[in-house]
Amino acid sequence: MTSAHGKVILLGEHSVVYGRPALAAAISPGAEAAARDGDGASLTVAPWSTTFRAGDGSDLGRALDALAGSFATSDFHLDATLHLPGGGGLGSSAALGVACARALAELRGLALDDARLLDAALAWERVFHGTPSGVDHTLAALGGIGVFVKGEGLRPLRACPRLRLCIGDTGERGSTKEMVGAVAAAYARRPEATAKTFDAVASLVRNGALAVEAGDLRGLGELMNLNQALLASLMVSTERIEDLCRAARAAGANGAKLTGAGGGGCVIAVAGEREAEVLAAWRALGAKAVAVEVGA
Repeated sequence: MTSAHGKVILLGEHSVVYGRPALAAAISPGAEAAARDGDGASLTVAPWSTTFRAGDGSDLGRALDALAGSFATSDFHLDATLHLPGGGGLGSSAALGVACARALAELRGLALDDARLLDAALAWERVFHGTPSGVDHTLAALGGIGVFVKGEGLRPLRACPRLRLCIGDTGERGSTKEMVGAVAAAYARRPEATAKTFDAVASLVRNGALAVEAGDLRGLGELMNLNQALLASLMVSTERIEDLCRAARAAGANGAKLTGAGGGGCVIAVAGEREAEVLAAWRALGAKAVAVEVGA
């Protein structure tokens, strides 16, 4: 059985697609997979109890095609368990892809260094996200917490204090591909203004990395609040996301924002000693809520 991490983006969604840095961290568990010989390329995913096959027209079917091509193999079956909500902004597709790539390489006795794993996972991710920044599958494979720049990879933060986050699921589901496309359209309409927004987010990321390394939860939370305002200006937030952010702050969180592409998905909050209050506030709004330690 092989495994992979999920991820949260603490600061830097969307701007990371355009070469700015993002501050991101791994969460676990993400996904697990096991491979065996089969008839054609197929994948069964729990808890969905659904089997997908290469060539069946589904996104996962196309992702299986990409994975088979990456390793020049076919006739395998993958059994996977996904511990993350699909479309929740927590890197579910990347976690599934990395776990499956590792399982398939193990089945075929193939050497799998980080570079080959990341290439295979990127081919998988392109099916779901079109032009992904790379942050999801990099964290899924490598874990940890660090600053990610497209084309440069992940720069891990130095040893930093334990960081816990509250994660609340809005129950809404957005398409990463559609959200990235919407921001691209805004960039095409207003390139100068949008670039300034991306530059502002980059500044938040640089300061956020320092805050995490120093264990400054108040400072990190304030930066998250500012990032959420900038994401809302890019039109990727929703009323439900804003409701959960407000509820978290009212319950005592240092800061709260969406994580991932937006249009739905999950909200994260830095709550410190008010963790229980934040979780209770979200649950009172009908949201599934958990607290996790990041940077696995």
